[in-house]
Amino acid sequence: MKRIVWKAQAAAFYCLTFGAAMVPAAIFDRFASGIGHLISFILFNRRKILFDNLRRALPFMEHHPLWSPPCGDVRNLATETFENMGRSLVEVCRLYHGQGEEVVAGIELRGREHFEAARAKGRGMICLSGHCGNWELMALAIGRLLGEGAVIANQQKNPFFNEMVERMRMRYHSRVIYKKGAFRRMLAELRRGHLIGLLADQADFPAQGVLIDFMGRKAWASKAPVQIARKSGAPLVPVFIHREGGRHVITFYPEHLLGDDLSEEGTGKEIQALSRYVEDYVVAHPAQWYWVHRRWKRAEGLV
Repeated sequence: MKRIVWKAQAAAFYCLTFGAAMVPAAIFDRFASGIGHLISFILFNRRKILFDNLRRALPFMEHHPLWSPPCGDVRNLATETFENMGRSLVEVCRLYHGQGEEVVAGIELRGREHFEAARAKGRGMICLSGHCGNWELMALAIGRLLGEGAVIANQQKNPFFNEMVERMRMRYHSRVIYKKGAFRRMLAELRRGHLIGLLADQADFPAQGVLIDFMGRKAWASKAPVQIARKSGAPLVPVFIHREGGRHVITFYPEHLLGDDLSEEGTGKEIQALSRYVEDYVVAHPAQWYWVHRRWKRAEGLV
Protein backbone atom coordinates (compact mmCIF):
# COMPACT_ATOMS: atom_id res chain seq x y z
CA MET A 1 0.00 0.00 0.00
CA LYS A 2 2.82 2.38 0.86
CA ARG A 3 4.41 1.87 -2.58
CA ILE A 4 1.12 2.76 -4.26
CA VAL A 5 0.87 5.97 -2.25
CA TRP A 6 4.50 6.83 -3.04
CA LYS A 7 3.95 6.25 -6.75
CA ALA A 8 0.81 8.40 -6.68
CA GLN A 9 2.72 11.19 -4.93
CA ALA A 10 5.55 11.02 -7.47
CA ALA A 11 3.07 11.04 -10.37
CA ALA A 12 1.28 14.06 -8.90
CA PHE A 13 4.61 15.86 -8.47
CA TYR A 14 5.53 15.12 -12.08
CA CYS A 15 2.20 16.34 -13.43
CA LEU A 16 2.19 19.54 -11.36
CA THR A 17 5.78 20.45 -12.24
CA PHE A 18 5.21 19.60 -15.90
CA GLY A 19 2.17 21.86 -15.98
CA ALA A 20 4.16 24.72 -14.47
CA ALA A 21 7.01 24.09 -16.94
CA MET A 22 4.64 24.49 -19.91
CA VAL A 23 3.44 27.97 -18.94
CA PRO A 24 3.95 30.29 -21.96
CA ALA A 25 6.72 32.86 -21.63
CA ALA A 26 4.22 35.67 -22.26
CA ILE A 27 2.49 35.08 -18.93
CA PHE A 28 5.47 33.71 -16.96
CA ASP A 29 5.87 36.73 -14.64
CA ARG A 30 2.18 36.93 -13.75
CA PHE A 31 1.90 33.18 -13.26
CA ALA A 32 5.09 32.93 -11.17
CA SER A 33 4.07 35.90 -8.99
CA GLY A 34 0.69 34.27 -8.49
CA ILE A 35 2.40 31.06 -7.36
CA GLY A 36 4.39 33.14 -4.86
CA HIS A 37 1.22 34.64 -3.40
CA LEU A 38 -0.34 31.18 -3.26
CA ILE A 39 2.69 29.90 -1.34
CA SER A 40 2.30 32.80 1.09
CA PHE A 41 -1.35 31.88 1.64
CA ILE A 42 -0.80 28.13 2.02
CA LEU A 43 2.31 28.30 4.20
CA PHE A 44 0.72 30.47 6.86
CA ASN A 45 3.08 29.39 9.65
CA ARG A 46 6.10 29.96 7.43
CA ARG A 47 4.79 33.42 6.61
CA LYS A 48 4.73 34.23 10.31
CA ILE A 49 8.34 33.05 10.62
CA LEU A 50 9.30 35.23 7.66
CA PHE A 51 7.72 38.36 9.16
CA ASP A 52 9.33 37.73 12.54
CA ASN A 53 12.75 37.13 11.00
CA LEU A 54 12.51 40.27 8.86
CA ARG A 55 11.40 42.50 11.72
CA ARG A 56 14.20 41.32 13.99
CA ALA A 57 16.88 41.55 11.28
CA LEU A 58 15.85 44.92 9.86
CA PRO A 59 17.71 47.10 12.42
CA PHE A 60 20.94 45.24 11.64
CA MET A 61 20.42 45.50 7.87
CA GLU A 62 19.62 49.21 7.94
CA HIS A 63 22.98 49.94 9.57
CA HIS A 64 24.96 47.73 7.20
CA PRO A 65 26.98 49.47 4.44
CA LEU A 66 25.48 47.19 1.75
CA TRP A 67 21.89 48.13 2.62
CA SER A 68 20.35 50.00 -0.32
CA PRO A 69 16.58 49.30 -0.67
CA PRO A 70 14.43 52.45 -1.02
CA CYS A 71 12.71 51.65 2.27
CA GLY A 72 12.73 49.11 5.05
CA ASP A 73 9.07 48.16 4.80
CA VAL A 74 8.75 44.62 6.15
CA ARG A 75 5.46 43.94 4.34
CA ASN A 76 6.90 44.95 0.96
CA LEU A 77 10.00 42.85 1.53
CA ALA A 78 7.84 39.88 2.50
CA THR A 79 5.74 40.24 -0.66
CA GLU A 80 8.86 40.47 -2.84
CA THR A 81 10.33 37.44 -1.08
CA PHE A 82 7.31 35.24 -1.83
CA GLU A 83 7.17 36.49 -5.43
CA ASN A 84 10.82 35.55 -5.83
CA MET A 85 10.09 32.11 -4.38
CA GLY A 86 7.30 31.67 -6.94
CA ARG A 87 9.56 32.66 -9.84
CA SER A 88 12.29 30.33 -8.62
CA LEU A 89 9.88 27.42 -8.25
CA VAL A 90 8.51 27.80 -11.78
CA GLU A 91 12.03 28.19 -13.20
CA VAL A 92 13.10 24.96 -11.51
CA CYS A 93 10.04 23.18 -12.92
CA ARG A 94 11.08 24.30 -16.39
CA LEU A 95 14.64 23.12 -15.80
CA TYR A 96 13.57 19.72 -14.51
CA HIS A 97 11.45 19.17 -17.61
CA GLY A 98 14.07 20.33 -20.10
CA GLN A 99 12.41 23.68 -20.83
CA GLY A 100 14.86 26.03 -19.13
CA GLU A 101 17.89 26.06 -21.41
CA GLU A 102 17.37 29.74 -22.21
CA VAL A 103 17.47 30.51 -18.47
CA VAL A 104 20.83 28.76 -18.09
CA ALA A 105 22.20 30.30 -21.29
CA GLY A 106 21.25 33.79 -20.08
CA ILE A 107 23.14 33.57 -16.78
CA GLU A 108 26.01 36.02 -16.32
CA LEU A 109 29.10 34.67 -14.58
CA ARG A 110 31.13 37.14 -12.52
CA GLY A 111 34.43 36.42 -10.83
CA ARG A 112 35.10 33.43 -13.06
CA GLU A 113 38.82 34.01 -12.59
CA HIS A 114 38.37 32.98 -8.94
CA PHE A 115 36.67 29.77 -10.05
CA GLU A 116 39.43 28.99 -12.54
CA ALA A 117 42.19 29.71 -10.01
CA ALA A 118 40.63 27.28 -7.55
CA ARG A 119 40.03 24.61 -10.19
CA ALA A 120 43.65 24.86 -11.34
CA LYS A 121 44.73 23.40 -8.00
CA GLY A 122 43.33 20.05 -9.12
CA ARG A 123 41.77 19.13 -5.78
CA GLY A 124 38.13 19.57 -6.65
CA MET A 125 36.25 22.52 -5.22
CA ILE A 126 33.84 23.24 -2.39
CA CYS A 127 31.32 25.85 -3.55
CA LEU A 128 29.91 27.47 -0.43
CA SER A 129 26.57 29.22 -0.66
CA GLY A 130 23.20 29.56 1.02
CA HIS A 131 19.49 29.48 0.27
CA CYS A 132 19.91 32.62 -1.80
CA GLY A 133 18.20 33.57 -5.04
CA ASN A 134 17.38 30.52 -7.12
CA TRP A 135 19.99 28.26 -5.52
CA GLU A 136 18.72 25.18 -7.38
CA LEU A 137 19.22 26.95 -10.71
CA MET A 138 22.73 27.89 -9.61
CA ALA A 139 23.61 24.26 -8.81
CA LEU A 140 22.29 23.00 -12.13
CA ALA A 141 23.86 25.84 -14.11
CA ILE A 142 27.31 25.35 -12.59
CA GLY A 143 27.11 21.64 -13.43
CA ARG A 144 26.08 22.39 -17.00
CA LEU A 145 28.44 25.33 -17.65
CA LEU A 146 31.52 24.66 -15.55
CA GLY A 147 31.90 21.01 -14.64
CA GLU A 148 30.37 17.93 -13.08
CA GLY A 149 29.35 18.31 -9.47
CA ALA A 150 27.08 17.27 -6.63
CA VAL A 151 24.94 18.98 -4.03
CA ILE A 152 24.13 17.86 -0.50
CA ALA A 153 20.46 17.29 0.32
CA ASN A 154 18.12 15.47 2.66
CA GLN A 155 16.76 12.19 1.33
CA GLN A 156 12.99 12.05 1.00
CA LYS A 157 11.02 9.09 2.34
CA ASN A 158 9.51 8.53 -1.11
CA PRO A 159 12.11 6.61 -3.18
CA PHE A 160 10.25 7.23 -6.45
CA PHE A 161 10.43 10.98 -5.83
CA ASN A 162 14.18 10.74 -5.17
CA GLU A 163 14.74 8.71 -8.33
CA MET A 164 12.78 11.16 -10.45
CA VAL A 165 14.65 14.22 -9.18
CA GLU A 166 18.01 12.49 -9.59
CA ARG A 167 17.21 11.65 -13.22
CA MET A 168 16.21 15.23 -13.89
CA ARG A 169 19.41 16.57 -12.29
CA MET A 170 21.65 14.25 -14.32
CA ARG A 171 20.55 16.13 -17.43
CA TYR A 172 22.64 19.03 -16.11
CA HIS A 173 25.67 16.95 -14.97
CA SER A 174 24.62 17.45 -11.36
CA ARG A 175 24.00 14.77 -8.75
CA VAL A 176 22.67 14.58 -5.21
CA ILE A 177 24.62 13.34 -2.21
CA TYR A 178 22.25 12.59 0.64
CA LYS A 179 23.29 13.81 4.07
CA LYS A 180 23.36 10.39 5.71
CA GLY A 181 26.91 9.13 5.22
CA ALA A 182 27.71 12.13 3.03
CA PHE A 183 31.20 12.89 4.36
CA ARG A 184 32.98 10.00 2.62
CA ARG A 185 31.13 10.53 -0.65
CA MET A 186 32.01 14.22 -0.64
CA LEU A 187 35.68 13.41 -0.15
CA ALA A 188 35.49 10.89 -3.00
CA GLU A 189 33.93 13.47 -5.32
CA LEU A 190 36.62 16.01 -4.47
CA ARG A 191 39.38 13.46 -5.11
CA ARG A 192 37.93 13.03 -8.60
CA GLY A 193 38.27 16.76 -9.15
CA HIS A 194 34.53 17.39 -9.02
CA LEU A 195 32.60 20.26 -7.44
CA ILE A 196 30.68 19.97 -4.18
CA GLY A 197 27.94 22.47 -3.36
CA LEU A 198 27.16 23.25 0.29
CA LEU A 199 24.30 25.46 1.48
CA ALA A 200 25.61 26.48 4.88
CA ASP A 201 23.02 28.93 6.19
CA GLN A 202 20.62 26.80 8.21
CA ALA A 203 20.57 26.15 11.93
CA ASP A 204 22.62 23.19 13.12
CA PHE A 205 22.35 21.27 16.39
CA PRO A 206 24.51 22.52 19.28
CA ALA A 207 26.28 19.15 19.64
CA GLN A 208 27.73 19.35 16.14
CA GLY A 209 27.62 23.06 15.39
CA VAL A 210 29.29 26.26 16.45
CA LEU A 211 27.67 29.39 17.86
CA ILE A 212 28.16 32.47 15.68
CA ASP A 213 26.74 35.96 15.23
CA PHE A 214 24.41 36.26 12.24
CA MET A 215 22.45 39.39 11.39
CA GLY A 216 22.95 40.72 14.91
CA ARG A 217 21.73 37.57 16.69
CA LYS A 218 23.29 34.34 17.89
CA ALA A 219 22.82 31.34 15.60
CA TRP A 220 24.10 27.77 15.35
CA ALA A 221 26.10 27.00 12.22
CA SER A 222 27.52 23.80 10.74
CA LYS A 223 31.24 23.07 11.00
CA ALA A 224 31.07 20.90 7.86
CA PRO A 225 32.52 23.38 5.32
CA VAL A 226 35.72 23.86 7.33
CA GLN A 227 36.01 20.20 8.30
CA ILE A 228 35.66 19.01 4.71
CA ALA A 229 38.05 21.65 3.39
CA ARG A 230 40.71 20.74 5.96
CA LYS A 231 40.32 17.01 5.37
CA SER A 232 40.36 17.20 1.57
CA GLY A 233 42.62 20.17 0.93
CA ALA A 234 40.04 21.37 -1.62
CA PRO A 235 39.68 25.13 -2.09
CA LEU A 236 36.65 26.72 -0.45
CA VAL A 237 35.01 29.22 -2.83
CA PRO A 238 31.96 31.31 -1.84
CA VAL A 239 29.47 31.58 -4.71
CA PHE A 240 26.01 33.14 -4.89
CA ILE A 241 23.24 33.79 -7.40
CA HIS A 242 20.92 36.78 -7.54
CA ARG A 243 18.32 38.26 -9.85
CA GLU A 244 19.31 41.42 -11.62
CA GLY A 245 16.56 42.78 -13.80
CA GLY A 246 15.34 39.95 -15.99
CA ARG A 247 18.41 37.74 -15.65
CA HIS A 248 20.41 35.80 -13.08
CA VAL A 249 23.98 36.55 -12.04
CA ILE A 250 26.29 33.97 -10.45
CA THR A 251 29.22 35.54 -8.60
CA PHE A 252 32.34 33.65 -7.53
CA TYR A 253 34.44 35.18 -4.76
CA PRO A 254 38.14 34.58 -4.11
CA GLU A 255 38.99 31.33 -2.37
CA HIS A 256 38.57 31.55 1.39
CA LEU A 257 41.98 30.61 2.80
CA LEU A 258 41.83 28.77 6.09
CA GLY A 259 44.13 29.70 8.94
CA ASP A 260 46.46 27.38 10.84
CA ASP A 261 44.44 27.26 14.06
CA LEU A 262 42.97 23.73 14.15
CA SER A 263 41.37 24.15 17.56
CA GLU A 264 37.64 24.33 18.19
CA GLU A 265 38.00 28.08 18.63
CA GLY A 266 39.85 28.35 15.34
CA THR A 267 37.12 26.42 13.54
CA GLY A 268 34.53 28.74 15.06
CA LYS A 269 36.37 31.79 13.75
CA GLU A 270 36.47 30.33 10.24
CA ILE A 271 32.74 29.53 10.28
CA GLN A 272 32.04 33.05 11.52
CA ALA A 273 34.09 34.47 8.65
CA LEU A 274 32.26 32.28 6.11
CA SER A 275 28.88 33.35 7.49
CA ARG A 276 29.72 36.96 6.63
CA TYR A 277 29.45 36.11 2.93
CA VAL A 278 25.85 34.98 3.43
CA GLU A 279 25.15 37.93 5.70
CA ASP A 280 26.41 40.41 3.09
CA TYR A 281 24.30 38.73 0.43
CA VAL A 282 21.14 38.96 2.54
CA VAL A 283 21.67 42.67 3.21
CA ALA A 284 22.40 43.42 -0.45
CA HIS A 285 19.48 41.31 -1.74
CA PRO A 286 17.00 41.14 1.17
CA ALA A 287 14.08 39.77 -0.85
CA GLN A 288 16.16 36.94 -2.32
CA TRP A 289 16.99 34.98 0.83
CA TYR A 290 14.93 32.11 2.25
CA TRP A 291 13.54 33.98 5.24
CA VAL A 292 10.96 31.29 5.98
CA HIS A 293 13.40 28.95 7.70
CA ARG A 294 14.07 29.28 11.44
CA ARG A 295 17.70 30.29 11.15
CA TRP A 296 18.05 31.30 14.81
CA LYS A 297 16.31 28.35 16.47
CA ARG A 298 17.95 26.75 19.50
CA ALA A 299 20.07 29.89 19.99
CA GLU A 300 17.51 32.22 21.54
CA GLY A 301 18.80 33.84 24.73
CA LEU A 302 22.38 32.61 24.26
CA VAL A 303 25.23 35.09 24.56
